[in-house]
Amino acid sequence: MTKADLLEQWRDHLEQNRRRSPHTVRAYLAAAKLLIERQGAESWSDLAKLEGPSLRTHLAGRRADGLGNSSTARELSAIKALVKFAREQSGLSEATPPRLRGPRIKKGLPRPVTPDEATNLAELVLESASDDWIGARDRAVLLLLYGAGMRIAEALSLKGSDHPLGETLSVTGKGNKQRIVPIIPLIRDAVDAYVSACPWKIDPDTALFKGAKGGPLSQGMVQKAMAKARVALGLPATATPHALRHSFATHLLSAGADLRSLQELLGHASLGSTQIYTKVDAATLLETYRDAHPRERKD
Repeated sequence: MTKADLLEQWRDHLEQNRRRSPHTVRAYLAAAKLLIERQGAESWSDLAKLEGPSLRTHLAGRRADGLGNSSTARELSAIKALVKFAREQSGLSEATPPRLRGPRIKKGLPRPVTPDEATNLAELVLESASDDWIGARDRAVLLLLYGAGMRIAEALSLKGSDHPLGETLSVTGKGNKQRIVPIIPLIRDAVDAYVSACPWKIDPDTALFKGAKGGPLSQGMVQKAMAKARVALGLPATATPHALRHSFATHLLSAGADLRSLQELLGHASLGSTQIYTKVDAATLLETYRDAHPRERKD
């Protein structure tokens, strides 16, 4: 069996058996390719034998390549899944993933998650859920928070009649204040995938997002799923579902959105509530400057 054969079987497993998103498949294939090349693995048996010490050395090398904490944690998840699959393919009775901790995260000031971190959170809740449809559901909810700036209560108040989503959505927020939010194709596709996989009937007048027993999905379950993904990615405790809405605002402001438009998108009653994001954005810019400027770096 060649290395290309290993990668092709891994791709088929991710796409067909696990039904992972294209983003996840690309990331997991890239991680697998590096691990196979650096370990010189030529069969599933070779990969099945990898244990904690070898994988820690591999990840240390990836850190030396410049991989950040969040990306390292995501790559750890990818290679653990690969080794578990290799053990299944090798017919081992105990086909469990190797025990390996993610990187320690230095505590610091609260900050919005980056676009990559937001994407990784959404993908990881999909991958780590107990059922595929639950993972698809949680991913769709998180993408609504980050991609449309919705509050978690707003996302969970959507009804079956709101599906299929269009290019915009009318949302009723705090104080019965209504606003129009844009819905990008990625979000529409995620919600479609959830609805297709959901085992419960979604009537027009019932909750769009269902809990495990068919009732309305609770905020606590979304928070629990994100907390699990946050820990796996090594993100701070401030990376909550509501932080995704903050990140939506901060990233739009960084991209040039004006405060009045941002106020409308977020559904703030006053401009003063929106102005906090100028401070968050300034703090982010300062952090980036300090990390990048040659006179500020501490190598």
